[in-house]
Amino acid sequence: MLSFKGYISEVIFNLRHADTDIYPYNLPVLRNLDRLPLCEKVTYIVGENGSGKSTLIEAIALAYGFNAEGGSVNFSFSTRNSSSALYKSVKLQKALNRPKDGFFLRAESFYNVATNIEEMDAIPAASKKIIDSYGGKSLHDQSHGEAFLSLFLNRFKGGGLYILDEPESALSVDRQLTFLPRMHDLLKSGSQFIISTHSPVILSYPHSIIYQISGGGLKRVKYEETEQYKSMKLFINNYSRILKELLE
Repeated sequence: MLSFKGYISEVIFNLRHADTDIYPYNLPVLRNLDRLPLCEKVTYIVGENGSGKSTLIEAIALAYGFNAEGGSVNFSFSTRNSSSALYKSVKLQKALNRPKDGFFLRAESFYNVATNIEEMDAIPAASKKIIDSYGGKSLHDQSHGEAFLSLFLNRFKGGGLYILDEPESALSVDRQLTFLPRMHDLLKSGSQFIISTHSPVILSYPHSIIYQISGGGLKRVKYEETEQYKSMKLFINNYSRILKELLE
């Protein structure tokens, strides 16, 4: 049996004729970006707010066929068209095998996904309700963090492509630690993750590639080299001194 090689091996950017005076093509990270090889397990993209990591994540998701506001490839709702056109300049190098499952989590619009699930479940149908795949309880009747965890624990079935934009946004540190073994189990069942994050906890999974946006470019780094790790380590080890300097 052939070993699992992931569902997307590389992202190819064709930006030769892009207008670099307009968004998103004016983002520094795109200036010299031609190819982005992906890990068959987990690929992380990290960087400061506004650096373009979510824009890259969105472009990959849309190029694959996911809905701009999140969900599976079967979701087609739209509440506000705010996605960039970058996906039109993206080609995905796909493997021969196709995922049995998939999901694009966009933290900022997950509320809209939850609403759309309720709207679809309100339509009489012979099949089971969609919310049953998310644990059976309305995502709106849970806290933001509980809803995210329900998604990870119930909706993600394995053998899937999961593209996550800042999944830590609603999760406590303890819940982030719960997410890691869940991701590990999904990876063992033949899944691939592409994640943008600010969290040094989410970022710590060992079998991964990490790309950091800094100085206007995209560079592959080790976990201990990321700004997320270095900043958190510096603060935890020196929090009294740092707080004193910040608050004086």
